[in-house]
Amino acid sequence: MPPYTNIPLSPAELSYLHTSLSSTPPIRPDGRTPTQFRPLVAETAILPTANGSARVCFSDGTEAIVGVKAEVEKTRGGGMEQDVNMGGDDGNDEGKGEVQWLQLGIDIPGLRDDDALPVFLGAMLREALLADGGLAARLNINARFHWRLYVDILLLSPPLSYPLPLLSLTTHLALLSTRLPALVSQGDEDPLFNDDWQASLPLYPSKASQPPITLLVISVQDTILFDPSVPELAVADAVLAISVLQTPGSRTWSVVAIRTVDPPSRLTAAGVPSSLGSAGGAVATATNAEVLLARERDEIGSVWRPPRGGVGRKVIARMVKMVVESGGVADEVMGGLEGVEIGMS
Repeated sequence: MPPYTNIPLSPAELSYLHTSLSSTPPIRPDGRTPTQFRPLVAETAILPTANGSARVCFSDGTEAIVGVKAEVEKTRGGGMEQDVNMGGDDGNDEGKGEVQWLQLGIDIPGLRDDDALPVFLGAMLREALLADGGLAARLNINARFHWRLYVDILLLSPPLSYPLPLLSLTTHLALLSTRLPALVSQGDEDPLFNDDWQASLPLYPSKASQPPITLLVISVQDTILFDPSVPELAVADAVLAISVLQTPGSRTWSVVAIRTVDPPSRLTAAGVPSSLGSAGGAVATATNAEVLLARERDEIGSVWRPPRGGVGRKVIARMVKMVVESGGVADEVMGGLEGVEIGMS
């Protein structure tokens, strides 16, 4: 994971936090349950000149705005072979779209567009949105023309925690509020649209078909936690970004993408016993070579040791099950988002 914040915690504090989170039941710094998300404020249709937009603010003050714009573009190599009805069934357009028709950009204060964090976040969000091919198919107008969709994500505040869940939920709401002009022309003619915006069609026409959401999950020994804060990420053994999509016509979920994220806890420094260092007036009794060898063999009896190695398959299976099972975390998150009124820009 690209570095996005410093970890101002001592080895003793890291050890205490790790012990608290790995206990049964886990004790989180903010008192939340393992599957509880931070409170948030959300609204849609906040940008009058955009096809769709949304704003989400977490309780820690982290805020994001997403704007969606669509413009008609001529399809390269388009022929006169097929007709597409923008108001028809989504399954009829399956496989007709192209991934290049979606452009997604992320702007984070203090970071360039080509820095590691915006690039990595953009890749994960774009991968989830295009995984099932449904979004690209919805952008098809006819054999000669298509919509090009621009999704601009702006993080209004510096990332106080890893911003992936915030950006994913905001993008989800923005796409739900996105509307496209109703098509008046027929066949493969040059597209002609209805000028009445009240007659426009939603990009996702029904609640049964919705954009995916990406959840951030961490493990601390046998404990699994959702929506981790910065201190919790600092002691995580493993971090996973799980993107899920609701199966049309049902309340079941399918996993469309899983990404492992390198936890910042691997960058923390282990506590060094007084016999191996001269801090605090102690006299070092080991050479630098001996210290390095002891660290490599994990023989240093320190209060905190950064996690090493990967994540087991059983842990990943537990994380995924907690997300997609009936009444699981995905259902809980989606139930909260259903309470947000989807407006019209």
